[in-house]
Amino acid sequence: MPPFALSLLLLVAAYLLGSLSGSVLLGRRRGADIRTLGSGSAGATNAFRTQGARFGVAVALFDIAKGALAAWCALRLIPYQPGYPGPAAHAYAGAFAAAIGHVWPLWHGFRGGKGAATLAGGVLVLWPWVAPWLVLAWMATIVSSGYVGAATVVAGLCLAAAALLSGAELPRLAYCLGSAALLLLTHRDNLSRLLRGGESRFERARLLHRLWRRDG
Repeated sequence: MPPFALSLLLLVAAYLLGSLSGSVLLGRRRGADIRTLGSGSAGATNAFRTQGARFGVAVALFDIAKGALAAWCALRLIPYQPGYPGPAAHAYAGAFAAAIGHVWPLWHGFRGGKGAATLAGGVLVLWPWVAPWLVLAWMATIVSSGYVGAATVVAGLCLAAAALLSGAELPRLAYCLGSAALLLLTHRDNLSRLLRGGESRFERARLLHRLWRRDG
């Protein structure tokens, strides 16, 4: 198969893989369409809030696996050819295509989630050492503020900063910057509500505020 055709096939397959929405598919087993509940987002956060922790974790793992599988398949299937983007470049592109599929899924009327878990799956395969720092930034923001959407955007911006500060090669840099941009786009409503003071908090995770009130 010509290299260009193989690349195109990989990207299309990754997009179609990403279009399999964990919350929608798993929700059907319990007779619930997650997109009609809560925020209407077909992602793990809305699944957690409306269907409980076990369902939310299952959705998150499903969506993480999509990005990880897209990246892993590209690393295994794309051969190295001089003068043509290598397996790593295809893996980053595949993981990002899976995230695009998650946000705008072909199988589910182009109504999906916000892409964070699928993007994280790509990071876990392609740049795993940075993942704990992103989780730390995400958790610190949630514990201090209670805003899950803001925490996800902060983690995305930290990913972009890590790529810039480390002098990452072009495929990694493009993936990290693209991930931050996609998360800003998909969380624009959350950020708008946050600026207006109308964003809902995950109060149970707002540990620093609870400790402060207890000490006071």
